[in-house]
Amino acid sequence: MTAEELLAHDFGLMTDVLRAQAQERPDKPALIDARRTLTYAALDSLIDRVASALQRDGIAPGEAVAFCVANSVEYIATVFGVLRAGAVSAPLATTLTADTLAIQLADCAASIVFVDAAGAQALAPARDRITARLIALDGSAAGETAEAWMAPAGAKPQPVEVPPDQGFNIIYSSGTTGTPKGIVQPHRMRWSQFRGGGYGVDSVTMVSTPSYSNATFVPLLPTLARGGTVVLMPKFDADEFLRLSELHRATQTLLVPVQYRTLMQHPNFDDYDLSSYRLKFCTSAPFPAALKAEVVRRWPGGLVEFYGMTEGGGTCALRCHAYPDKLHTVGKPQPGHDVRLIDEQGREVAAGELGEVVGRSNAMMVGYHNQPGRTADAEWTSPEGLRFIRTGDVGRFDEDGFLILMDRKKDMIISGGFNIYPSDIEAELARHPEIAEAAVVGVPSERWGETPVAFVALKPGHALAPDTLMSWLNGRVGDTQRLSDLKIVEALPRSAIGKVLKRELRDAYAA
Repeated sequence: MTAEELLAHDFGLMTDVLRAQAQERPDKPALIDARRTLTYAALDSLIDRVASALQRDGIAPGEAVAFCVANSVEYIATVFGVLRAGAVSAPLATTLTADTLAIQLADCAASIVFVDAAGAQALAPARDRITARLIALDGSAAGETAEAWMAPAGAKPQPVEVPPDQGFNIIYSSGTTGTPKGIVQPHRMRWSQFRGGGYGVDSVTMVSTPSYSNATFVPLLPTLARGGTVVLMPKFDADEFLRLSELHRATQTLLVPVQYRTLMQHPNFDDYDLSSYRLKFCTSAPFPAALKAEVVRRWPGGLVEFYGMTEGGGTCALRCHAYPDKLHTVGKPQPGHDVRLIDEQGREVAAGELGEVVGRSNAMMVGYHNQPGRTADAEWTSPEGLRFIRTGDVGRFDEDGFLILMDRKKDMIISGGFNIYPSDIEAELARHPEIAEAAVVGVPSERWGETPVAFVALKPGHALAPDTLMSWLNGRVGDTQRLSDLKIVEALPRSAIGKVLKRELRDAYAA
């Protein structure tokens, strides 16, 4: 079957589509990074070599294979090799502490970790606790070289049956401490993301979000499925993004709000020819209406904001260029997505009322890896007996059916498109011998959307400078979790039942 015939089915495997694209357009560039270009034929061959080597080494279907790398041609090809072998990809954030990475590796039970020099360095402090085999994708001395490890050219893996609900990848959302939360996204979920977005054989998609971000594969998969070209950046840089966009005549990209703000503030933004862009997408963090309007005004092509969760469920989309009077919303539920609002008792609210956002679609996680209790907590069952995913966000629908987000029930902070869990930072602060209690909240940030701020009460008789304490904490957490400010307080505000009143802390900080 052709790639288009495969994509017309309700379910299929991305690796089969790539095989078909390799047969139909073998010499078409599929992946481009700063070091090399990989055609569809070369990509398919590399996928086979990786899958064959994994099967040779006894990696069973459904087993996790981890990655701790930056974006590269080799990374994407190896992910698809893992999938063709029937295994599950588990990308890990290189910005996390070694302790957290070790916990996540133990949770997914990966026996192989693909790394580059930076990834190996991130793992190094916990290397004595990591039993997994390290294979270096960048040819460095970080581990066995991938070229030596892979099966020889021409190798063909054994076909594997992959059911729709088998894991495609495990995306970890845990912070520095505690039990990690691995979101198992099935093949069915990823398959549903191939439709829409205007992707085609002539698409050239810029990918600059990190390898471990769920957002990275949202534009990458449909571009390759439709026979387009993906241009990979190992790390976002505004100058390089604009240069590559002009050079390759980019047509699509997905960025988080902080990246859009950085580009809009670039002094030479208007000097670049971006007229080839057809659509731009945004997700992962609050997107200010004024910034949306500026992007629409200054950057050719449409702008679409997605609201949803890594866990999946219901997704809303706002076509900003088509609805300039709705930029304060996150749009309407996408076709096939059922988004509802419920109250504290789990009952649907009346039209126009506030409620927690819950959603259902074909794009839903299987659950949290090894955590059935937390999976159950994240689900809501409708009166019809249907499974929904709870978002923890509070909102309401306006008279036209557009969703307006009001606040988050959860304390999770979204900074620069990445999830930060205050409890992880609070647990690290609690390790300090002079701290009695601490609370971390998210406050608005023009640069990052939100940023974490800590409020700390010291034990009696102790005195610490806020800057000293903040430096201590920031040296112990991942890059994305570092505090932007720390306040010393006499005591944390609490309710009658002892719950810390974080809203009071946010309000006090704003004042």
